[in-house]
This record gives sequence, C-alpha cells and structure tokens, in this order.
Amino acid sequence: MIGEKQTRRPLARVLAAAEPLALAAVPAAMVCLALAGVRATAGVSLVVALLAVALLLAGFERSRPALRQLMPTAVLAALAAAGRVLFAPLPDVKPVSAIAIVAGAALGRRSGFVVGALAALLSNLFFGQGPWTPWQMYAWGLVGYVAGVLGEKNLLSRAPVLYGWGLFSGIVYGLILNGYHVLGYVQPLTWPAVLAACAASLPLDVTHGLATVAFLAAIWLPWGRAIRRVVAKYDL
Repeated sequence: MIGEKQTRRPLARVLAAAEPLALAAVPAAMVCLALAGVRATAGVSLVVALLAVALLLAGFERSRPALRQLMPTAVLAALAAAGRVLFAPLPDVKPVSAIAIVAGAALGRRSGFVVGALAALLSNLFFGQGPWTPWQMYAWGLVGYVAGVLGEKNLLSRAPVLYGWGLFSGIVYGLILNGYHVLGYVQPLTWPAVLAACAASLPLDVTHGLATVAFLAAIWLPWGRAIRRVVAKYDL
C-alpha cells in the first residue's frame, strides 16, 4: 500500500508538470500542422485535444481528491451542464464559462478544468455528441483551468481581471471551436477562408463573452462565498 502511494505521488507530479504543455500543445498542433499543409490536420489535432483532455482528467484523478472535494466539483459540473440546456433557446448565452471560472478560482485549476470539460460532455447528451465534443471539453476546461491559475495568484479578486477574463474567455472558446470547424470543413484552407470564418463568428463569440460577464456578476459573490465556506469547513 505504501509503495502504491509512493508510485502515485511521482506520477501525479509528472502529470501536474505536463498539464500546461498539454494545453498549449493543442493550439500549437492546429497552427503548425495547418501551416505545414498536413492533409490529416483535423484528425491529428483532434487526437491531440483528446490526449490533452485525458491527461488533465487523469491528473485530477491521480491527485486522489477526497469525496468532500469531488462533491462540489461534481455539483458545479452538473449545474453548468443543466444551465447550458436551460439556456438552449438563447444562442451563445450559456453559464458554463462563468461556472467553470468560479470553480477554478474557488477549488483550483484542475477542478476548474473538470467542471468545464464534464459540463460539455454531459450537456451534449441533450445537444448531441460528435467530433465537436472533445473540442468543447477542451475549450471550456481551458477556461476553468486559466481561472484557477489566475485565482492562485489572487488576480481574480480584481474586478477588471475577473470580468476581463470572462469576456475574453468567450473569444478563446470561439477561436478553438472555429479552429475545429475550419480545419475539418473548410477546403481549400486559405487565410481569407480562415479570416472569413472567424469574422462571421465574432459577434457570437462576443455575445458569449458578454453573457459570461453577466453570469459572473450574478454568481461570483454568492457562489464564491458558499464554496469558500465549504473549502474552509472541510479543509479542501
């Protein structure tokens, strides 16, 4: 048992060190493969995204979170998924990014990633699963992960940083999903085609970001206060 724990700890540290590299590898692979003219860019990028998501989820599991830490993470993921379904009639007005940001800030970068990724996976049971699911898991997971990094540096206590990331997260999410769309469905792949796709989605991405800011304004203080009480009470 002791040997098993000692084995897990170095592995957990390796996974933690690899997390930023795995997250950065996804956009890097998309850009580099596209510039190199690799015909299988869409498929290879999808594999890289899947591996990044798998590594982050494995890192969370290897950190051996106690049940008292799993519960708030699972509850927030379920709320984010339900919120996305609830706001289905309003395109790009979704609470997922805001809840992932709150989770990352209050529970840590890994929990932020897990909340965003699971929210995408669970809500797509309603919207439909497909090759877009790993990209949504990665994109919303990244939003929560970055919030966790900013929270660790106590930057999200500043309103401009909090709401700035909320707004910019909509652009980041849109760029990632646009990349998936362009690499998979736009042929021939040219700069004018890429710019046209991004320009067409920009109003929707900005709407997503503004909606995230609005949701953060509504839930940041009450939800954050409640989660911090749980964290302090159970020493998470």
